[in-house]
Amino acid sequence: MPAMRFRVWAPFATDVELDVAGARRPMAGDGSGWFQVDVPEATPGMDYGFALDGGDVLPDPRSGWQPDGVHGLSRVPEVFTEWTDGGWSAPPLEEWVVYELHIGTFTPEGTFDAAVERLSHLVELGVTTVELMPVAEFSGDHGWGYDGVDLFAPHHAYGAPDALKHFVDAAHSRGLAVVLDVVYNHLGPAGNYLGRFGPYFTDHYSTPWGDAVNFDGPGSDEVRRFLIDNALRWLAEYHFDGLRLDAVHAILDLSATHFLEQLAEEVGVLVEQLGRPLYLIAESDLGDPRVVTGGTLGGYGIDAQWNDDFHHALHAALTGERSGYYVDFGSIEDVAKAMREALVYDGRYSSYRGRTHGRPATHLSSAHFLAYLQNHDQVGNRAVGDRSSALLSKDLVKVGAALVLMSPFVPMLFQGEEWGASTPFQYFTSHPDEDLGQRVSVGRRKEFAAFGWDPGEVPDPQDPATFLRSKLQWDELDDDRHADLLEWHKRLLELRRATGGLGVGKMGDVETSFDEDRRFLIVRRAGMTIVANLSVAPVEVPVEGDLGTSLIWSPGEPRRSKDSLKLEPESVVIYSSREAA
Repeated sequence: MPAMRFRVWAPFATDVELDVAGARRPMAGDGSGWFQVDVPEATPGMDYGFALDGGDVLPDPRSGWQPDGVHGLSRVPEVFTEWTDGGWSAPPLEEWVVYELHIGTFTPEGTFDAAVERLSHLVELGVTTVELMPVAEFSGDHGWGYDGVDLFAPHHAYGAPDALKHFVDAAHSRGLAVVLDVVYNHLGPAGNYLGRFGPYFTDHYSTPWGDAVNFDGPGSDEVRRFLIDNALRWLAEYHFDGLRLDAVHAILDLSATHFLEQLAEEVGVLVEQLGRPLYLIAESDLGDPRVVTGGTLGGYGIDAQWNDDFHHALHAALTGERSGYYVDFGSIEDVAKAMREALVYDGRYSSYRGRTHGRPATHLSSAHFLAYLQNHDQVGNRAVGDRSSALLSKDLVKVGAALVLMSPFVPMLFQGEEWGASTPFQYFTSHPDEDLGQRVSVGRRKEFAAFGWDPGEVPDPQDPATFLRSKLQWDELDDDRHADLLEWHKRLLELRRATGGLGVGKMGDVETSFDEDRRFLIVRRAGMTIVANLSVAPVEVPVEGDLGTSLIWSPGEPRRSKDSLKLEPESVVIYSSREAA
């Protein structure tokens, strides 16, 4: 058996030693900042770390397992030999229905293994793709995961690396693709040792969350290589079908070839090597379709992006909220435009930003955009983490679900949304460092005090109760109200799946009409007509021609006359002018 080789990039150090089995071994440098040593007796399961210039032992920047957390030694993972997905291939984006979940709160146990037991629920619901919030090792036992520091290691509290691989394999066996949320714009504050090894960070830029990653300064070639290797490992070694790239607008890079473009190109090479499709999905606040435009056309080549314009337009219209970024939204016209053109802000003036924002995306396929009424941000970044089901009547929740799931975009649900979960999804942390934890708690409450909230009403992120409140309660499915919402979502997804041509297509294939005062919206696409009344009063909607057969409605089927429909308050109906496929 060949000796195990340990390598590390540490250009800031003169001497580097490997600490394994309690003994230090000198590592040979190659003059470019890389050090390595072969250890014949090393085996999977052994703990190790690196000492820089005689200092303390630090975890491996590319550690595949941190069983004792961010400050502990790294462990050589076992080799997973139980893959059963040899013939697996993810469906095309046009067929996706995404379900975003957080491993720690998706089940009472909060582990990869426990999540496997709930995959059948997702299959029965009708989703095709599971999107995991970040699982890279972060400080403490529970948190959202966006402050990860060991980017190659699954979080210890969720399970060992093998458990994550088993989760992906089990999802594939049930016909579900799996996407992983990764964070490349910053790292967390606790256990972040990368800056002691090399120039991973830069002070030329700043981010709201921590030091900016060095994408374009001296030494950035290896920093980019580190992050791209991370992406490729999740896709190749863990068999993920795609990655969701957090806040790409905070990936600050003035290189001739932007990091995102390089990443897309290298993932494309991996697609050819593996012989199966892989997808990159961006979260972007840029309002710029170049993110999802091919590299040969001057874009970054990312496959799709979250569409916050769609969310903001729909949320503001349904709830009436106008604070923060919702000040730019609220009209039925905005919802109609989002349905037709994806981006509402396509070069128009944004009062929230105090400038014009965005550019048109009408030349793109609607498969480039994800649509949603909820996600972890739009729930968890509210002061008390309240869901749409806590803000809206059940009938209006159904209207929102119909507009998302019948939209021309790739639809996405957030865990528990399908049954109107009563549990909030709040911002929670568990930093062992008391000073850091205190600063997080004070900062969170100060942030919302600026919007008029009583600090005492804002949950303390460090309080374990905040985390526990956010766990889904699966016994709610036995309650009639929740079961009714679940059935509604199932019927909508069955309709989307069964009706030929309802999947995403060309942006110009959608027609809309609306009345701002009477608050109704009509959307026509793929032989379907969706009529929604967002008002608390009945409304008579003028219609032209034969709408066809009514397929689904809530709360009651409208009364039809020759040239109008009378809809109940907060209601929706979907018609088809042709037979379902």
